[in-house]
Amino acid sequence: MDEKENEAEEPLEDAESLRAHLAEEREKAERYLNNWKRAQADLENYRRRAEQEMAETARRAADSIITALLPLIDDLERAMEHAPAQADPAWLDGIRGIHGKFLNLLRGLGVSPIEALGAEFDPNFHHAIMVGEGEENIVLEEWQRGYRREDRVLRPSIVKVGKGG
Repeated sequence: MDEKENEAEEPLEDAESLRAHLAEEREKAERYLNNWKRAQADLENYRRRAEQEMAETARRAADSIITALLPLIDDLERAMEHAPAQADPAWLDGIRGIHGKFLNLLRGLGVSPIEALGAEFDPNFHHAIMVGEGEENIVLEEWQRGYRREDRVLRPSIVKVGKGG
């Protein structure tokens, strides 16, 4: 009977060791699955961050180029303002046409002028370099037009503000 008892115990021990081994392997598989899920999430987060960084870099590059072009618009506006009386009308129309194309290009890029003249002074949009007689905190003169792109100021308006009184 001793042999029969050993034979009966042996399958039980094998079954228990198999169960223990199976439990260990399940734990391992669960760990591997969790690690894979974490790696997958990390990869998605990396992709999202990389896309955001690329978009931000492109936005900054565009803003930089646009800001570099703004003095050209200023020059065209000065040329139109100070055109001699005997200037060829066709030449003046050409300058106006170039100016209009420039403004349309900027509008297409989301750029708009900052309203200043007659507006309440806002240090987020206006840079006051002079104060004069006039309604308090109201922009009296604009020396250089400011521009914004979407929600960012590319260049503030340079203005004279009323001091009231």
